[in-house]
Amino acid sequence: MIDPAEPPSGVPVPPSPAPPQAPGPRVPFLRRMNPVLFSLFALALIFVLYQIVGGVITLVVARGEITLSNVTLVRWATLLGQLLFILVPTVWLARKRHGALPEFFRLRVPEVRHLVATMVAVFALQQMLQAYMVVQDMIPLPQDLQRMLDTLKKLLEETERVLVQANGPGEFLFVILVVAFVPAVSEELLFRGLVQRNLEAAGGWKGPVITGIIFGLYHFNPFTLLPLVALGVYFGFIVYRSGNITLSMSAHFFNNFVACSAVYLRLDDNFVALAPDAIPTLKLALSNFAIFSVVFVAATLYFIKSTGHDDSGESY
Repeated sequence: MIDPAEPPSGVPVPPSPAPPQAPGPRVPFLRRMNPVLFSLFALALIFVLYQIVGGVITLVVARGEITLSNVTLVRWATLLGQLLFILVPTVWLARKRHGALPEFFRLRVPEVRHLVATMVAVFALQQMLQAYMVVQDMIPLPQDLQRMLDTLKKLLEETERVLVQANGPGEFLFVILVVAFVPAVSEELLFRGLVQRNLEAAGGWKGPVITGIIFGLYHFNPFTLLPLVALGVYFGFIVYRSGNITLSMSAHFFNNFVACSAVYLRLDDNFVALAPDAIPTLKLALSNFAIFSVVFVAATLYFIKSTGHDDSGESY
């Protein structure tokens, strides 16, 4: 007897429906963001934390003015602000979005020849930019505007000088820690690490250029905007070419170290290397620019020649 529930012989049996698949793990929001939007989000977050929250804390510590009596507290506030409001959020965001931090940040042991080439290039670039600053100060402006800008510039320079001035080796080492070492690590991980890495994913070589411009704007100093942009673009080029962020950290540290050392040695931090003790004239500045342009080009060409990319796109 035929079971009515069974199909007749020779009739194909339709396949039973597959059991429903369990939904896969949800991709975190930060990993789903567009690279450009993520970069803007990271910059906005750290801007609020460091420039606003950290700035308010520093102002409270300094009671509205940085003086020799409170400069040590201000330095500690600056140091902690860089660690808590730049470095920690940068590492947290990178971990949430990308996972493996050394690989993402491109942290590698640099070759000595690359370190030397980039430091020579940074010093030469510094001197080229000093010439630009001399020319910039010579641009005639309306008297009222010039007076206002001179007042603002003097205020910024005096505040910076109090912050970096040291009266002994121990204090100088602390200044180097606050002004050179910690910013070189935290700012490079933020700009050449987190931001540039994402902008490279969206725009390739445009990433270092855009990041360098943002780097200059982030420092909120209209008088050194173009020099800071130039340095930022060069730091970005170093990482983009070599695939090694340690090189830009070293170059950043060296740049700030030279400026701190100039103040410690009672030189003008905008000194011209051809005549460190002289007031730079236009002729001296242009001569300085010409000589160090040659040095910068030579060091950069050597760096380009000694670095490259294999077939996988990795630098060597």
